[in-house]
Amino acid sequence: MILAGDIGGTNTRLALGEPDPSGTIRLAGEAVYPSRDHAGLGEIVALYRRDHPGPVTSASFGVAGPVRNGRCETTNLPWVVESRDLATLLGLPSAGLLNDLEANAWGLAGLGPDDFLTLQAGAPGATGNSAIIAAGTGLGEAGLYWDGRRHHPFANEGGHADFAPVDDLQDGLLHWLRERHGTVSWERVMSGPGLVGIYTYLRDVKRFKEQPGLAEEMRRGDAAAAISNAALAGRCALASAALDLFVSVYGTEAGNLALKMMATGGLFVGGGIAPRIAERLRAGRFMQAFVAKGRMRPLMESMPVRVVMNDKTALLGAARHAAGGREIR
Repeated sequence: MILAGDIGGTNTRLALGEPDPSGTIRLAGEAVYPSRDHAGLGEIVALYRRDHPGPVTSASFGVAGPVRNGRCETTNLPWVVESRDLATLLGLPSAGLLNDLEANAWGLAGLGPDDFLTLQAGAPGATGNSAIIAAGTGLGEAGLYWDGRRHHPFANEGGHADFAPVDDLQDGLLHWLRERHGTVSWERVMSGPGLVGIYTYLRDVKRFKEQPGLAEEMRRGDAAAAISNAALAGRCALASAALDLFVSVYGTEAGNLALKMMATGGLFVGGGIAPRIAERLRAGRFMQAFVAKGRMRPLMESMPVRVVMNDKTALLGAARHAAGGREIR
């Protein structure tokens, strides 16, 4: 029995996994914990084991942040996660600790056709390196190196590279964000808080009119979700413009990642935001920005681009990692 974890800045998800004879891992006993309600991952794991007792033979956890030597200082949480502490807590000789986007990359091969929304089919029989990008509480990126027979997932922290605008509107956004935050990363723009920042920039600088009802909804709950819901429902021109700009920036950085990884095997769009705004991703702005790479446009058009619609991908990937790294085709 495997214990798998997907640890994000907003929620921590844990589940048990058991490989069947075909090698497929079935997840069970999933539980979700608000991350910021707890002092650390160890506290959450202890609560989960109290409610889900029984022998566990291996464990792996995908964590939002850079992992070095079995240790992670989480990017959007005040936690330090140590693999040896988790192993001791679970009574195991070791426990896997990997970046959450690397866990997502591990999970891709465990998904089926219905778990993807295709934005671009790409070249027939496309093979080679792949990459995954995911906006949520933050922005994660990872690659999958193709050795001619199988993919090897690896993490990177490209979401914290410097944001690069591509037009006058984005130039203004960069200037506005720099005045407030200093360094402006892609994550500062492409994340839940990033969408709120874009909305605020369009309201305060470009003088889009804000609807009082939406402003109150944003104050009461998840501001990014309120903006995207209003945009998708056509209730607010400001929200719609903010989401359109967000989608364009998302497509630009997805294309940057695909270029840097030479992702001829495909670019995957994961995370919590993409499935909720799939309608806008499919509308055209995302792919227009993705392929807009000058002389590299034909290369970009040859790359398959798919949205990951299954929100358990990182959990599944952590379980696959814990199971001993079964081959990823």
